[in-house]
Amino acid sequence: MTATTRTERELMLAGEMYDPRDPELRADAKRAQRLVARFNEGGGKDVLHELLGAFGEGSTIVPPFFCDYGASIEIGARTFLNTGCVVLDCNRVRIGDDVMLGPAVQIYGATHPVDPELRLSGREYGLPVEICDRAWIGGGAVLCPGVSVGEGATVGAGAVVTRDVPPRVVVAGNPARVIREL
Repeated sequence: MTATTRTERELMLAGEMYDPRDPELRADAKRAQRLVARFNEGGGKDVLHELLGAFGEGSTIVPPFFCDYGASIEIGARTFLNTGCVVLDCNRVRIGDDVMLGPAVQIYGATHPVDPELRLSGREYGLPVEICDRAWIGGGAVLCPGVSVGEGATVGAGAVVTRDVPPRVVVAGNPARVIREL
């Protein structure tokens, strides 16, 4: 029996340590950079359909928009991303239907080892991020790797989300905490 070797892309999407300098990943990132530049220069929704893993009917992204790979991002229907959003998508990022993101929202799937020696190796990993249907993410909020924002939840402007947000609550602060149930 032979051992199966996984590609760096497979390791990345599995949330395991991977090498971002891998030639296949570098090519994917360069492709995404070209498409992001085209979109930000007025390329329109056709570019988003080429860049993203999924881009739902009636959704809008206001440029500029930035991402690492694009193919790992799924955006549902009737979702709105305001200007200046950043999505580090070295793992899956799913944004549901009828979601609103304010300006300068940052979604981080990417993370690095906290051990300094391991960090120096250049290897990193990523965790998935999910924003469920009908959520609202206020301007300047940061969603950290591995978090999920529940259905109908509101994340206050400038909040730093470090753990899962339950459905139908309002969270705010750094780190974000539930301040109200809906």
